[in-house]
Amino acid sequence: MGLTIVVGADIAGVNYKEILKADLEADARVAEVIDVGVRPGEDIDYPHVAVEAARKVAAGEADRALLVCGTGMGMAISANKVPGIRASVAHDSFSVERLVLSNDAQILTLGERVIGLQLARRLVREWLGYTFDPESPSGPKVAAIRSYEPDPH
Repeated sequence: MGLTIVVGADIAGVNYKEILKADLEADARVAEVIDVGVRPGEDIDYPHVAVEAARKVAAGEADRALLVCGTGMGMAISANKVPGIRASVAHDSFSVERLVLSNDAQILTLGERVIGLQLARRLVREWLGYTFDPESPSGPKVAAIRSYEPDPH
């Protein structure tokens, strides 16, 4: 059983998204990749793409999402508007590790204008390898984050 990953980008991140999507589709740890856009040549504002991806993760339709824009920041801010979602930009190996292991974040955002392609590809490979352990010392911290979210009922 592999992961289901949603990918999305805006016009500033579509080139990396297409390459990273192909990498994900070729990775044995990934069962399915759901592309929520944009496609090359499309221009949709990033909040719409980020929220669509985040809603799929929050609804359990996907395990994680990978979002790319110019800096990664706008995608993270937008995705975090969806209750239950923890998203952040990370442009180095340690941050990607802590994103999952310390914060149980489901969404990694990257900036095509900030890091090189080979680093982005490496970070995505590393990101796939991490799994949050709720019994870790970070478990109570993630529970505290969740306690501030609106009650879904």
